[in-house]
Amino acid sequence: MGQDQTKQQIEKGLHLYQSNQTEKALRVWMRVLEKSADPAGRFRVLGCLITAHAEMGRYKDMLKFAVVQIDTARELEDPDYLTESYLNLARSNEKLCEFQKTISYCKTCLNMQGTTVSLQLNGQVSLSMGNAFLGLSIFQKALECFEKALRYAHNNDDKMLECRVCCSLGNFYAQIKDYEKALFFPCKAAELVNDYGKGWSLKYRAMSQYHMAVAYRKLGRLADAMDCCEESMKIALQHGDRPLQALCLLCFADIHRSRKDVQTAIPRYDSSMSIMTEIGNRLGLIQVLLGVTKCWMIQKELDKALESIEKAQELAEGLGNKLGLLKLHCLCERIYRTKGQQRELRDHVVKFHECVEEMELYCGMCGESIGEKNNQLQALPCSHFFHLKCLQTDGTRGCPNCRRLSVKPGYV
Repeated sequence: MGQDQTKQQIEKGLHLYQSNQTEKALRVWMRVLEKSADPAGRFRVLGCLITAHAEMGRYKDMLKFAVVQIDTARELEDPDYLTESYLNLARSNEKLCEFQKTISYCKTCLNMQGTTVSLQLNGQVSLSMGNAFLGLSIFQKALECFEKALRYAHNNDDKMLECRVCCSLGNFYAQIKDYEKALFFPCKAAELVNDYGKGWSLKYRAMSQYHMAVAYRKLGRLADAMDCCEESMKIALQHGDRPLQALCLLCFADIHRSRKDVQTAIPRYDSSMSIMTEIGNRLGLIQVLLGVTKCWMIQKELDKALESIEKAQELAEGLGNKLGLLKLHCLCERIYRTKGQQRELRDHVVKFHECVEEMELYCGMCGESIGEKNNQLQALPCSHFFHLKCLQTDGTRGCPNCRRLSVKPGYV
């Protein structure tokens, strides 16, 4: 298959894919991969296969094609191709919750001396790295990466990237419980879709609606949360987007649990867990198990709650997800307090505070914890964040966290 024929077949596959004929598109692209002698064409078709498998939640296949793409990029001996293939390798590992590998591949991308194309990819690299740091609950570095990605998006006038970063920032602030910002950023993403997204994939709209649903649920606006989640789920079902379907089912379950409707919540959690297991989203599984635990606690089935916690703890330790561990220690504390088991209670109180210290989840000005309840937060240019009210009271005398770090042994 020559260069022109390769190009035609790739375009044919894209047309099928955009018409929701995914399996036909995959067959066309696989034929190109088998028969094409054009390395640049093979590289491009591998990119199509990586994107398609990512959206379907077939993350192991996504990784397999990303590894083949690296070899093709080396054959082409072009730094731009190599940067793009390492970015796809980083994204594949991000989806599989291999966060340390993601960070390592992202650093490789940023260290490559490519041309303009590579520089344009740096925003996407920073976004992927930020998502990985967030998965590890390293919040300052995650925020630093998201802000870099946002700067790249603004400098390159890349509205699609800006939309994706806004969704990640929504997720970031939802995790540290600044629910005002957790809603603001996905609302901004939805505005970008409305203003610029006529030719975009509907996944951008679905993504923004899902993150809005999460924020509305946290704010107690359950009817708004349900509306946004239903719209997101509708698009996810139309496009066969399994990862988003799993997240929407989790959100539906959380909404029902917030209404104390455990009987409706549990089957939704089970459906979400089934898809999360199928696609390998271990971070999502932790969230599902946290929700299931809270349902058992509402029903005072404390032994069943502890069983769910044990499964979630194993996953969180395997991933290095410190926030997940903190939440689990918090739930254990409540359970053992109810059971009157003082030794176990003390053990989890100690571990809870160790997690808070490790993640620096406290305000460097007032000393109170961050992420315990809904609070307005503000980040300084160094990406350390504090209670907004503390910054307003204290004024701008520099970052107390940075001052403390500078006097630690080993720092000059």
